[in-house]
Amino acid sequence: MEEWTYADAQPAEALARLHFFSFRKQQASGEIEFRITIREHAEAKIGDLLFFAEADKETNQKTLPYRPSGWSNSLAGALSECIRNIRRFDYQG
Repeated sequence: MEEWTYADAQPAEALARLHFFSFRKQQASGEIEFRITIREHAEAKIGDLLFFAEADKETNQKTLPYRPSGWSNSLAGALSECIRNIRRFDYQG
């Protein structure tokens, strides 16, 4: 465990470290860039799922808008799940 997690005196305050990534999705209408923010929580609220990834854009906007995301107990797992969910639907902005 890293030192920053000891600053979390009140778990209800949900202290988290942020990680940022960029992902370019190729689709028929062209290249779309997504920014992915991953929150590394000091204390897990759901089991061992310490990492939550979320994209900055919704996909599938014309049918049922969906914001790609992913949970995992590792940074790589949350990032991979979010990217997998970005690939599921086209961006229709």
